[in-house]
This record gives sequence, structure tokens and C-alpha cells, in this order.
Amino acid sequence: MSLGEDVRFAAHEIMEQEEVTIISHIDADGIAGEAILAQALSRAEIKTHSVFVRQLEPLTMHLVPQDDTFKLFCDLGAGQQNLLEERGLPEDNVLIVDHHVSQPCEMEYRQVNCLPYGHTKMSAAGVAYFIAKEMDSGNVDLSKIAVVGNVGDMMAREDCGLTGPAREIALEGRDHGCIDIRARDLNAYGTSTRPLHICLAYSDDPLIPGISNNINGARQFLRKLGIPLQAEGGRWRVWEELDADEKRRVTSALVQQLIACGEPVDRLFSETYLFPDEFVRTPVRNAQEFATLLNACGRWSQPRVGGAICRGDRLSAYREAEHMLANHRAVIRELLQYILDTGVAELSHVQYIHVGRKFPDTIVGIGAGMALSKLNIHKPIMIMVEQPEDPVFTKVSMRTTERVIAKGIDLQQALTVASAEVGGAGGGHKIAAGAFIPRESEEVFINRVNELLAGQSAQPGQGHC
Repeated sequence: MSLGEDVRFAAHEIMEQEEVTIISHIDADGIAGEAILAQALSRAEIKTHSVFVRQLEPLTMHLVPQDDTFKLFCDLGAGQQNLLEERGLPEDNVLIVDHHVSQPCEMEYRQVNCLPYGHTKMSAAGVAYFIAKEMDSGNVDLSKIAVVGNVGDMMAREDCGLTGPAREIALEGRDHGCIDIRARDLNAYGTSTRPLHICLAYSDDPLIPGISNNINGARQFLRKLGIPLQAEGGRWRVWEELDADEKRRVTSALVQQLIACGEPVDRLFSETYLFPDEFVRTPVRNAQEFATLLNACGRWSQPRVGGAICRGDRLSAYREAEHMLANHRAVIRELLQYILDTGVAELSHVQYIHVGRKFPDTIVGIGAGMALSKLNIHKPIMIMVEQPEDPVFTKVSMRTTERVIAKGIDLQQALTVASAEVGGAGGGHKIAAGAFIPRESEEVFINRVNELLAGQSAQPGQGHC
């Protein structure tokens, strides 16, 4: 078998259905994947209903309907097949569209999963797109949303751009006219919406001495180059609207700054993905910022709003999402400041903090990633948070960097093993992973994760997400 054969089988199976229930994750990848599948099904005139869950776990399985509809799981399911079996879902009524490590199960649920075929840098939305395009070649316009899902799930982060089948999707979108691919663009978040000096100051991959985490330093840097920070009327300029000469002056100076400080320059540039049909200086203009908008919707329990935006709503849903995005950013800033003010505890191979009930469990992973550049970037960070709806469990989120992964670290493997040993469950990716564990086992779990990471560090790294 091949991924292509799995895709063809899945498309044929879906087209045979009269009614489908999509069960999808609430992050950018899950929302994008649901939107792709739901639109493809709608265009094929197949009745569709969608259910979003933050994770498949015993507490959320009641959301999966026990009816005769065909169940299509997106961005989850591969690692929770035992729960599908316990729910009583028959093998011939389930299809899993995923990119996570598959869990052995007595039931042989059918999957379209890119991971077993060696495609480690494609998200579930990418897999969903291939199915949608197999259903109807006219679904190539959904490549735009697939790119958002791929970028949102950090599939472009390690290589500073999409690779493999994920990049093929971007190229198809470019040929269709719905994606603008910018080669060797500035590797920074917010190039379409953030004021230029803020964009540079908040960039920490790579860390630029004197500029990263230093708004005044970034502003002075640009002024010395003679780059106007404001347009006529006082509006702050963004990176995307600089002309080619201005961009060259900025990037050349950044290269010189990194070299002078003995820092590598390999991550200063990346391939970026813009959408020419969207208004400039809006989050939906840029794949990375579009993904953040979707994440905000999902993290604040409104994934359907994100789905509506993926379907083209730029009125009520978009306005609602903008409000959630502003709140999302404000709470993450509070979380980041709390982490920095409180400080983290450190073991030999991990740094960690428990935030109790102070912050929603849906955003702690994002906060962990942002805190890394301001803490010990050489150690993965773990954040634990209480579960108000089920206080006997603790949610764990971990993040690390590409350079740590290159040394052999695999957060998914560490959390999966350690959580299973204490009666919990975990999963994710090498660079970002999560788990649910019994609250009483927190200390044992932390120490075990540290042991596992120490063991990984002793092995040669593979450098893959």
C-alpha cells in the first residue's frame, strides 16, 4: 500500500456514504481539516454534521454520536483507537484521517495517515486535502486551507518552509492562483499585521542580539537603516509592504548583526505563504497568522467560528474571531508574564512549572512555546495545569526547539511512555506534545520524563519533527 492508495480508498469510501459525522480537533489543523472535508462532502451533496473535541479521552467520548452515520475522525483517532472500540464503533463505519502515531488496537480501523509512509511534516489538513482532491479535482481551491493547517501545526517550522507533500499542496495552490509563495522571506511572525519594529522584536528564531525581546532596540535598528516606521497618516508599516530595496537593507543588516555576535544565520529566512485574495494587513492574508486566528477560535471553545472563516465568512464570524484573537493574545501575555515572574524549576533535562487553575488548559502549550526563548532554550519546557471539570487529572504540555530535536529529543515519545506508566495518556510530535495524567502522580511523572529525555540525549539525534 501507499499513501496515494489509502487516499483513493478513502475518497471512494466517503463518496459511497449518505450521511457523515466529522469528529475533529479544535486546533488550527483540526479546524482546517474539518473545513476541507466538510466542504468536499457538501460539494458532493453528502449530508454532513461536525463535532469538535479538544481531545479524544474518556471525558469527551460522549460527544461522538452512537448513530448510523459514517464517522470521519480528523487530526485525532490514530492514537485513541481503544476508545473508539470501547464506544462500540464498528470497523466498517469509521475512517481516521490523521498524522499522529497510531496505537495498536484489536479493531483494525481504517486510516489515511501520512506518518507510516515517512511523511513526518504534513498535518491532518494536508491529508484531508488529498482526499478532497481525489473526490473532485475541483477541490484544488481548498489547498489554501490545507496550507494554513500545515503551517499552523508547525510543519514548516523546522525547515523554514513546507517540504514534501505539504509543499506540493502549496505549489498546487500557487498554480491555481490562491497562494503566493515568497521564497527567502523574513522568518518572523506577524509580517502581514504587526508594526515592523514589533515584528522584529518579537522574533526569537533566530535570537537576534539587541533586537529580539527588545522593542526599543528594534526601533533604533530600523531608524539607523533609514527605514520609515510609519506610512502617511501615521499608520505603522508592516514587513509585507516594504519595497524590495528596504527588505534587502533590513535583512543584510540582520545578517551582519548575527555574524558579529557569532550567531548562525540559517534561520533568518523562510518560505512564506500569502493569500492574494485577502485584504492586506489582516490575519487571513498570511498562512501563519490565519492559523493563529483559527487557534484562538478553538482555544476559546468556538471552533465553528474558525470553520466559518475557512469557508469564506469575512463578516460576522470574522469579527467574532478578531475579538477572540485579541483576548487570546492578552491572556497568553498574562501567562507568559506569570511564567517569567514565578520562574520554573529545573531538572537535568527539563524545566517545568505548575500554573494550577490560573489559566485555561487550552493555551498553556502556546505559553510554553513563547516562554522558551526567555528561559533556558537548551531544555524542553513542561507546563502543568489543573482540570477544573475533572480535578483528579492534570494536563501537561511540553515544547522545545528544532535544535534540541536535532540532538535526539522526542517529546511525543517521552510523554507517551511516562504518561502510560502512571495511568494516563499522551501524544503529539517531537517538538510539541501533551498528556493527561493522574494528579497524584505529578512528581513521579516529572522525574520519569526527565529520565527519558536524558536517555534520548545520549543517543544520536535524527532531527525530524
